[in-house]
Amino acid sequence: MADPHQLFDDTSSAQSRGYGAQRAPGGLGYPAASGSPQTAFLADPVSNMAMAYGSSLAAQGKELVDKNDWEVQYQQDTPVAPRFDVNAPDLYIPAMAFITYVLVAGLALGTQDRFSPDLLGLQASSALAWLTLEVLAILLSLYLVTVNTDLTTIDLVAFLGYKYVGMIGGVLMGLLFGKIGYYLVLGWCCVSIFVFMIRTLRLKILAEAAAEGIPVRGARNQLRMYLTMAVAAAQPLLMYWLTFHLVR
Repeated sequence: MADPHQLFDDTSSAQSRGYGAQRAPGGLGYPAASGSPQTAFLADPVSNMAMAYGSSLAAQGKELVDKNDWEVQYQQDTPVAPRFDVNAPDLYIPAMAFITYVLVAGLALGTQDRFSPDLLGLQASSALAWLTLEVLAILLSLYLVTVNTDLTTIDLVAFLGYKYVGMIGGVLMGLLFGKIGYYLVLGWCCVSIFVFMIRTLRLKILAEAAAEGIPVRGARNQLRMYLTMAVAAAQPLLMYWLTFHLVR
């Protein structure tokens, strides 16, 4: 019988009986959960985590391969910043590549005992002059062909500046492996920049023609195609012209 002066009931004995009833055969006091996914994960956590991570990487890689979209994203008729869109042009890589190209040219001239500040300055100024002529020629061609595009001067500088990356690789391979390494690496980079320029400028120039309703085989559209091909074909030529004298 309960004590009338006792404020709370003594339930320790009932809890001890319930706890004892729930004890697993192993004596740890936890309910047995054999055969459950949690038990399987705890049995070999390293391999299960590795499998999960590998599956995640495979899914991400398949998504990147399946995504064949080279278009620049827009938000309220304004291009998205490069840090939010991998297809958006930016000047970081072209600017760093141009500076590195000048430094690599100085290194190549130094290894051939031809280095001088004047010659290095001439190398840098000639590369900058060719870039300026390219931009002006493309802007004039776009004006003559009457192309309504959102390409800006900064965008053109960015797209045309990517060729310096391939020029750096070609000169470095030429210094390490001679002319064979130079021609192999520069040839591969020339093909890459040609494909890149075709696919990029096609979205900028020919897409505007489709939006304006110009027939695919129309005269104006043919001029746009020739302009795209000419800009893309000029990149490998300039890559060779600005680097062939640096490798001997």
